Amino acid sequence: MSEQYKVTESDQSKRIDKLLTEVIEEASRSQIQGWLKDDVVLVDGKAVKSNYKVQEGESITWHIPEPEPMDILPEDIPIEIVYEDEDVIVVNKPSGMVIHPAAGHYSGTLVNALLFHVKDLSGINGVERPGIVHRIDKDTSGLLMVAKNDLAHQSLAEQLSKKTVERKYEAIVHGEIHHEYGTIDAPIGRDPKDRQRMAVVDGGRDAVTHFRVLRHFTDFTLVECKLETGRTHQIRVHMRYIDHPLAGDPKYGPRKTLALNGQALHAKSLGFEHPRTGEWKKFEVEPPAEFKETLKYLETKEV
Repeated sequence: MSEQYKVTESDQSKRIDKLLTEVIEEASRSQIQGWLKDDVVLVDGKAVKSNYKVQEGESITWHIPEPEPMDILPEDIPIEIVYEDEDVIVVNKPSGMVIHPAAGHYSGTLVNALLFHVKDLSGINGVERPGIVHRIDKDTSGLLMVAKNDLAHQSLAEQLSKKTVERKYEAIVHGEIHHEYGTIDAPIGRDPKDRQRMAVVDGGRDAVTHFRVLRHFTDFTLVECKLETGRTHQIRVHMRYIDHPLAGDPKYGPRKTLALNGQALHAKSLGFEHPRTGEWKKFEVEPPAEFKETLKYLETKEV
């Protein structure tokens, strides 16, 4: 399926390879340059070079090549299945587990575990990502919904697109937030200074995070974040943007932080309409032991 992007006024005169790294979050600049070389990307139906500077109103179309199939093996890895029926699985992913195989992570992923525990998964996302409708970061724990067939996958993906899926996270952030509620509405794209990171940037994709304070600690705050959109690293980037980066975040947080194995972020609540019955399903799980132990430690520091 081809995808399309209309060049806006703010995109004017940007190099096409740079622009597309902001538009296609999952692709690197070198990948996009390869696609341009292979004429996978077209501007108003014509092939262009990587240094082509786009003009407002132009239509960019591309068809991402299918990845080379990998031999993904089922692995007997324990996973916590919170809910399962003929259409959907809800799992409580542990911190430290990668969602699907990729370079450097060909085994030990959630997909490897799912292939062992579940006979059928949706094939819409291809061999590498069977059943995966949405993702949470490797070091983020918590709830994830997985589709067991294409009907379920299409329904859940459409609900995500329409922003009707309810996703709530708990996070421990640096600093003391002095207001109880807030909304961060700031576009997210590739960080122009570091292509391995995301950032709030002009011309980025719309991103909205709602938050409320759950508890105050000395130098830290426990917050609940509700996603309206689902951009890569959204909560991590947005909280850093308002000067309250997540504790333990190796990519977006300060060096002097709490002793954690990754960011203190837990996907605690997930709600969606069942793809077959239309029934509203909602699930909630407690944070992992390390998260709870960190909260206990912060309690000892309270004034």
